[in-house]
Amino acid sequence: MTTNPRSKKKQNFLVRFFTMNTSREVGGRKLPLWRQILLQLLALGIAFEVMFPIMYILTLSVSPKTERPSTLQLFPTHFSLTAYQQVLNRPTANPVSFAVLLRNSFLLSFSVGFIALLIAVLAAYAFPRFKFKLRQVLMILIFIPLLMPGVGLATPLFLLLNSFRVYTCGASITITPFTTCTSSGTLLFNLRDSLFGVGIAMTAGALPFAVWILKGYIDTIPLELEEAAKIDGADSNQVFTKIVLPLAIPQLAVTFFLSFMGYWQEFAVPWLFLTKPGDYTLSMTLYNMVGQYASSIPWNRFAAMSVIVASPIAIIYIILQKQIVSGLTAGGIKG
Repeated sequence: MTTNPRSKKKQNFLVRFFTMNTSREVGGRKLPLWRQILLQLLALGIAFEVMFPIMYILTLSVSPKTERPSTLQLFPTHFSLTAYQQVLNRPTANPVSFAVLLRNSFLLSFSVGFIALLIAVLAAYAFPRFKFKLRQVLMILIFIPLLMPGVGLATPLFLLLNSFRVYTCGASITITPFTTCTSSGTLLFNLRDSLFGVGIAMTAGALPFAVWILKGYIDTIPLELEEAAKIDGADSNQVFTKIVLPLAIPQLAVTFFLSFMGYWQEFAVPWLFLTKPGDYTLSMTLYNMVGQYASSIPWNRFAAMSVIVASPIAIIYIILQKQIVSGLTAGGIKG
C-alpha cells in the first residue's frame, strides 16, 4: 500500500510550519519556529520587566507634579524639566550644591578604583609567578571576603577607623591610639568621618574582586614571553612593566571600570561612616530626599535625581559593554 505524496504534504503542513527555520542563518543550530516564538516571547517579557521601572522613573522625572501619581503611567502626559533644574540648583535642604556632591562621588569612586587596581595588579602577578611561604594560605585569605556581604564587614572597619583620631592637647597634637592626652582636647580629625577613611574601607572591599579578576587574566599570559625577556637581560621589574602590563591593559581597564561603577552608587558604607553634609555623595543625597511620610517626598525631584545619578554609568556601560564582557571572560580559559 502506497501513500500519496500530495496528501502527506497536506497532513504535515502544520508540522512543517512550526518546525521551519526563519532565521536564514547558514551556520549554527537551527531552531524550529515554535521554539523561536517561545524564545522571542521570553525575551520580550524580560525586556518589559527591565524597562518597566526605567520608563516609570523617566515619566515621573518629567512630571510637573511633586506628589506620587495615583495611576500607573509609563508615558508622560505633561513634559517639564523643572525637577531637573531644581535638583541641579539645590538637591536637598542641606547647604550642599550638586557640584560638591558630584565631586565627592567622583573622587571617591576614582580613588578607590585606581588604588585597588594598583595594589591588585601587583598581588595578582606575585601569586602565580613567585614562590614564597604561605602563598596558598594568603590567597585563600584574600578571597574569603568575596564570600561575605560587604555590610557585614562594615562594622569592624567602622570600629577600626573610628579609633584613629587627631586631638589638640594644649600646644601639641595627639594622635590616638598611638598617644594619649591627659587633659580634654579638641577633635581635629576623625579618620572614620572623612572621605579618606571611607575610601580606605571601600578599597578593602574592592581588592579581593580585583585580585581575582586580574589573576585569572595574568595566568593566561604565556610564561615563555617572560623567560625570553629574562634571557635578553631584562630583570623582574622590566619584565613586569614592559611585558606583563602592556598585555594586561584591556583587563586593567575593565577592572578599573567595574570598581568605579560599583562604588559610584555605593550607599551603605558612606552612610554608616559619614556625618558631615559637605562629605555626602550623590547616593546619600538621594536617600536624604526621602521624607518621613510618602506624601512629603518630592517624587519628581527624587526621580530626576535618580536619573542623573544613574546616567553616567549607564551610558559608559552601554558603550563599553562588549569590552566588559570580553574582559570578564578573557581569563576563563588558560592557554
